[in-house]
Amino acid sequence: MILDAQMWSIIPYYNGDTWDPFQLNPIGAEKEQKRRCFQLAQYLVAVIVGLAVLVSAVVAKCSLLVLSTLSSQNSMRSTKEKQFYMLMLVFCLVCPNFLVFMKSLWRCAFKSFVQPNMKTMSFICVIECLVSLGTSILVLVVMPRFDVLTNLFISGGVCIVSAILQIVFRLQREKWKILFPICSLVLTVAGYCLLGIDYYVRVDSYVDRQSTDCFSFIALGIFASLLVSFCWWENPLQATNSMQDTLSELDGFRDFVFVISSILRILVIGAVYLIYHVLIEETITWEDFNLGDNDWLLLQSGLVLFFLQAFCSAACHWFGVVACKIHAVRMSFALPVCFTGPAVLLLGMILFVTEAQSLDGAKQGSIPEFCESLTLLSHRNTTPVILLEITRSICQTSLNSYYLQWPFLMLALEGVCMWSGFVTCTYYVWKIKVQRIERTSQLFVRRLYESAFIDLSLLLNTKMKVPRAKNQESQDDVQSCVIYLCATMWHETYDEMLKILTSMLRLDRYRGDPKEDHNDLFDFECHIFVDDAFMTEKESGQRLVNSYVEDLIQVVIEVYRVFTNKEPDDVSIIEAPYGGRLMFVLPEGNMLYIHLKDKDLIRNKKRWSQIMYMYYLLGWKGYITKNPQKIQRQNNPCRASLISLDGESFLLPQHESDNKRKFTSDDHTYILALDGDTDFQPKAVILLVDRLRMYENVGAACGRIHPTGMGPMVWYQKFEYAVGHWLQKTAEHVFGSVLCSPGCFSLFRGSALMDDNVLKRYTTTSTRASEYVQYDQGEDRWLCTLLLQQGWRVEYNAASDAYTNSPQEFKEFYNQRRRWGPSTLANTLDLLNSGSETVKRNMSISRLYIFYQMFTVGASILGPASVTLMVAGAFQFIFKMAGTLSIIIASIPPVFYILLCFLTKANTQITIAGIMSVLYAFLMTASLFSIIGDMVMQGTFLTPTGVFLVSMAIMYLVTAILHPEEFGMIIYGLMYFICIPSGYLLLAIYSLVNMNNVSWGTRESNKAGEEAKMRQNVLCDRNCQLCCWDMKIQITQETENLMLQQITGHIAQQALPLPIHNKEDTKQEEAKLMTLANMDKSKEAALFVEGTSKKFESSSSSSDESVEKRSIPESLYDEDDEDDEDDSDFMIDGPEEEEEVAVNDWVNPVKEVFLKKLTYANMKRNLQEQIRYALRNKDQDDVCEDLVLMLTDTLNGELMGVGPEDVLSDAQLDELRYALNKQARQYLKTSQMIVLERRVKRAIEKTLTAPQVRKLDEAEHDFWDKLIERYLKPIVESKEHKEMVIKELKSLRNKAVFLYFIINVLWVVATFFLQAIGSDVLSIKIPKYYADGAPRNVTEYLKVEPLSLMFLLSFAVLLLIQFLAMLYHRVYTLIHVVSYRSSEKDYRERIIDDEEDGIDMDTIVSNRLAITGDDM
Repeated sequence: MILDAQMWSIIPYYNGDTWDPFQLNPIGAEKEQKRRCFQLAQYLVAVIVGLAVLVSAVVAKCSLLVLSTLSSQNSMRSTKEKQFYMLMLVFCLVCPNFLVFMKSLWRCAFKSFVQPNMKTMSFICVIECLVSLGTSILVLVVMPRFDVLTNLFISGGVCIVSAILQIVFRLQREKWKILFPICSLVLTVAGYCLLGIDYYVRVDSYVDRQSTDCFSFIALGIFASLLVSFCWWENPLQATNSMQDTLSELDGFRDFVFVISSILRILVIGAVYLIYHVLIEETITWEDFNLGDNDWLLLQSGLVLFFLQAFCSAACHWFGVVACKIHAVRMSFALPVCFTGPAVLLLGMILFVTEAQSLDGAKQGSIPEFCESLTLLSHRNTTPVILLEITRSICQTSLNSYYLQWPFLMLALEGVCMWSGFVTCTYYVWKIKVQRIERTSQLFVRRLYESAFIDLSLLLNTKMKVPRAKNQESQDDVQSCVIYLCATMWHETYDEMLKILTSMLRLDRYRGDPKEDHNDLFDFECHIFVDDAFMTEKESGQRLVNSYVEDLIQVVIEVYRVFTNKEPDDVSIIEAPYGGRLMFVLPEGNMLYIHLKDKDLIRNKKRWSQIMYMYYLLGWKGYITKNPQKIQRQNNPCRASLISLDGESFLLPQHESDNKRKFTSDDHTYILALDGDTDFQPKAVILLVDRLRMYENVGAACGRIHPTGMGPMVWYQKFEYAVGHWLQKTAEHVFGSVLCSPGCFSLFRGSALMDDNVLKRYTTTSTRASEYVQYDQGEDRWLCTLLLQQGWRVEYNAASDAYTNSPQEFKEFYNQRRRWGPSTLANTLDLLNSGSETVKRNMSISRLYIFYQMFTVGASILGPASVTLMVAGAFQFIFKMAGTLSIIIASIPPVFYILLCFLTKANTQITIAGIMSVLYAFLMTASLFSIIGDMVMQGTFLTPTGVFLVSMAIMYLVTAILHPEEFGMIIYGLMYFICIPSGYLLLAIYSLVNMNNVSWGTRESNKAGEEAKMRQNVLCDRNCQLCCWDMKIQITQETENLMLQQITGHIAQQALPLPIHNKEDTKQEEAKLMTLANMDKSKEAALFVEGTSKKFESSSSSSDESVEKRSIPESLYDEDDEDDEDDSDFMIDGPEEEEEVAVNDWVNPVKEVFLKKLTYANMKRNLQEQIRYALRNKDQDDVCEDLVLMLTDTLNGELMGVGPEDVLSDAQLDELRYALNKQARQYLKTSQMIVLERRVKRAIEKTLTAPQVRKLDEAEHDFWDKLIERYLKPIVESKEHKEMVIKELKSLRNKAVFLYFIINVLWVVATFFLQAIGSDVLSIKIPKYYADGAPRNVTEYLKVEPLSLMFLLSFAVLLLIQFLAMLYHRVYTLIHVVSYRSSEKDYRERIIDDEEDGIDMDTIVSNRLAITGDDM
């Protein structure tokens, strides 16, 4: 049976050709599938939004028509009622202008203010005044003179200017589409003509005593519609790129223009109302505005209609924006908006037909008789006013004619023409392309909507061509981007490494082949920077990779097997000035680089790794890709970046992304900062890319971080992280900018990092005490502070989930927060100190946001005192103590712990903190139940403490419900509550008192102790040649040692032919041994494998992980990479012949691990999978499987005498290559599939390719030398400088502790004296209410201290603000998620052409490559 590629990716592979076929299968390695429930939810949301648009538009339009009908001169209402309804019409026109005024004023006052160009602003203000004049005349003057059906139809003429501009500028890409605006213009003019004819017939037929003055109002209505249609003049001009300078200039100060224009529009509306109704018609009686008690029904109906119209028009505009953002433009936006008019007409006709006959007293005869009888009902209160007036308005049409009723068809035809006119004018809305998330300003021309014509306003305001980035050639295309995934590793465990590698290969599978386009238009590279990657072997003094790197290599191999059922294809080992580099080609062709840092050659720790990859990826790679002529060998892509196979040239994967980087701006070059244990899905990356791609001022974006692990400390952190993201980060995102984008999962914009005062300042070496705290203890927060101060925005995306390991031990948790706490406070104070300058530069940060941060900082500083008073309240509740005594007792433990922290070591402090945390937890548990019991005994929870506790519980519960996927976090809320004293009191004291300790404190080497114990058991390690002979072990474990003796004796015999690898020799002798020209290739490979095996196996047992505590002599380093540079190109034909060069000590043991790919068992599996992958998605599945079986038989026959774990020699590989190629060619020729030969040959070549040892390019080598010398040279501090820094750190610690202590003591003392004075003297009396809401005893009061009540209210207001921000953020997160699901990648197998993926001369020229004849 033949299995397709998807089945092969699901069914686990069992290799029976070796005794060790078993492998790991990490969680999340399975292929992602679209979940049916998400698809259904997406359609459901689209339907709901579409219905919301339709309903809100219909209600808004109906409300306006009803108000115009009630205020009409032909209405049967009284003069007072007409006057009031006319005033409601004025308010309906003023409302959207007032909203825009408030929003623009807010942005000008707290965001940014740009000095306007007076000429441009004057032009815009004139246009806005004309539009407001037309709207006011049409709604306040003309519509009250017409019937309700004419009012419904006449608004369709506001598209006439847009249609004319479309015709003039010929905006259509396809010439025949110019018929749409032409038809729109013709239909609109025809509609106006039919309107005039209809009213002429009415006058001539004496319909409802129609007078001849209606013609003047018709002309006035046409003129007003023409003025209104100027409202959207920008749309065609933006689409034609006309007046780009003016429009671009306008975007800079549009907010200020809206402030002025909104005021002018309101004044024009008021002027038209007063001039016409006061001076001309004289229908306003000012005394009638004094409504009495009898006018409640009038006031109620008028206000309801006004609020319905104002609210529904705003809601329709918002839902229309949402519909566009979720990619439901047709179904949820264009369709409901276009059919708003017909829906209103249909609704009105249904009401007229069904309800008009039920009017009391109306004659049920002909229509004229029915309409005449309605006059008698005007003085009765038994009939609904609105239904009566609408029915009476319809009677003004030709239906009420005694002579001819067929002219009513002209009115209907007028409606059809007007509706068809604006639909054809806005035809482009049905074809508009919207990205996953769009700004409202990128979807619509104007921020202001016209509430009187909400449906027409939405369609005409939609941009004809949505603009993208500034420098895009085509504004309809999304700008492609390059993402560099950069993970920093520091002593991660095997399982943690498994997470990050699995995530990277998931992204590789999601992206697919980098030579093909992707829906999300991105390319990426993976970079892992391993700190402390080397060690010194004791017996030989050689510098080798340590056990962490060994684990990482094994993880790469294991994860690669899980995803592909084969070994890594292309592996390169490269020496570098900072240590070394491993280069892998991922299954789909994307690149993975592992940079091994030697801390004796380059600076250690995370910040310096970040500087390392930022300068490398943004500085160096950006330079060589944009300036290839500056770099030697870059002008000749064949030598440096092309590979030859069968006479065709192919771009090497490692140079593919560099080639694409040439055409990618720094604005669209992103760096995804990761930790070595981060677990994420491709969706999380794409959602972050959306934020940076669509918002030019966003310099960084972070996702929702989920801590993982087991135990009480992890439970506490899960709720802490949840609350921090649910409330704090969302509030920062909504009201200003996120202050910290965590380095475990954050996306940074390249141009933001390259901005002035960001990356350059980030390289600052700490020399002062405050710099050690701010720069080195929380590098992620400091980098974000630099971005904010430079004017960039940092955002938070709640749908972008990432998982990272959190401290599981109490000590590790305290040490982590000991770094974070002071760094957070230092960076926040730095930002507040530069607040005035930051507000000027950063549009996202306002003065109110600075005040908000000051309030949160003050609350955090008062945290210890607040917790102390909380504990005092617990004592008071539980033990019924006096208030003063409870405060004194509650203050004793913090004071005791402060003294303890000053006098004892850190480990003792943490131990005592753990004991006190348990005691405090018991106390908080008792306090919780005591508060609940007290509320039960008092019979009410309407006390300050009770209300606060209940409201907090309700708020957190609602917040958890709004995060359905994280609802389970609410369970850990109790753990968080009882640990509040530990987290906010003891931890604050510990972090402050230990501020002078600037060590990392977490992820210290776990293996160092184990390896030290292993070294202690080897008593004869240095003197005995066979170190595994341990007399002590022989005495205690005879059986095990006998087996161990036999095994080690066998290994020793194999290692004897190359004693040079088991002792120290000079580098000259080692180089001579590796460059012997007359050595037989097969013997050389065998000796190489055997000689290096023992070195790699013994490296983990002879390392020293504490290299930081001593210096390594320079004589132990191998500097041969600077003396002998390999200048070979990468052009190969068949097997590559490499020149043997001298390499560092660590290279050969690492290469030996990857040589296991060439064992019989692995090669058989690799060959089968390579053939299947090369011929995937083909119609020749039978050919593929037959070829796999045939080549497998050939391989079995050629390697019949080879063991499953034996590595093949070069001679054996050559013979096998020849046999496989011959067999494949013969079979394909017989099967008439010779077109597949090159693809099969390439698969065979990949199977037989050995790991390559390469030299770094000379130019890049020079870059690293200069970078290290300038910024990353290992820090060597003198003893005097260390003593000075220690002294400064202690001084800074003392000052901070003193300030903290004084502030908190003042708060506690103030509360203490208020308690001592007594509640009768100084307190706030609050009536005691019970559950039914009524006081039982009027004289019974609750007495609360003013200070406590003020703090409680302040904290409650802060939480309420964060809660409202969370609601706002949830809505837009839902919009983003739905829009992502609508464009999510479908993992259907792609169809590959029979043509090879090589580059011909056309593609070479298009990619700006030049290949000479010599190179080919």
